[in-house]
Amino acid sequence: MRKGEKYFLKSNRLGFRHWCEDDLVIAIELWGDHEVTKFFDARGQWSRDEVQERLAKEIRIDKQYGVQYWPIFRLETNGHVGCCGLRPYDLSGGIFEIGFHIRSNLWRRGYAREAAVAVIGYAFNRLKVNGLFAGHNPKNEISQHLLNQLGFHYTHAEYYPPTGLDHPSYALNADEYSGSKPA
Repeated sequence: MRKGEKYFLKSNRLGFRHWCEDDLVIAIELWGDHEVTKFFDARGQWSRDEVQERLAKEIRIDKQYGVQYWPIFRLETNGHVGCCGLRPYDLSGGIFEIGFHIRSNLWRRGYAREAAVAVIGYAFNRLKVNGLFAGHNPKNEISQHLLNQLGFHYTHAEYYPPTGLDHPSYALNADEYSGSKPA
């Protein structure tokens, strides 16, 4: 976290900002952890170059579409938690994909759910998207449970080339979103 930089989105415990080229160290701490990447990339442990490539991709997506999987930080300490955000999925339909990656040493503390609730609200209330798409590795039952808690409903299985698997896929449409925090 650079001195004086503000978060553009906050939840109770988390602040969101944009990735920048200076973030390679925290990107490596996140995507260089095989426990984090194993459910969305079958290549195994990511190299420094692969992490740098992912960081550059997030920055490009932000410049082109105004969204990315934003880095998230604990407001209390400014400690990096992971990322959560959006990327284009079906632009003609106004549908974006939501995703989250939490550092493995911070799992099971409610950060993914809290971040996702904030991003869902941002997507529907600020960006006025028509809907959200989400998918998960079929072996990741925790993500499946979280998506159900967040109000997403299963729609289909979609082939995901980075894992070589059909990923269960979900949707949450604007008319289904109540604006309140899901139960």
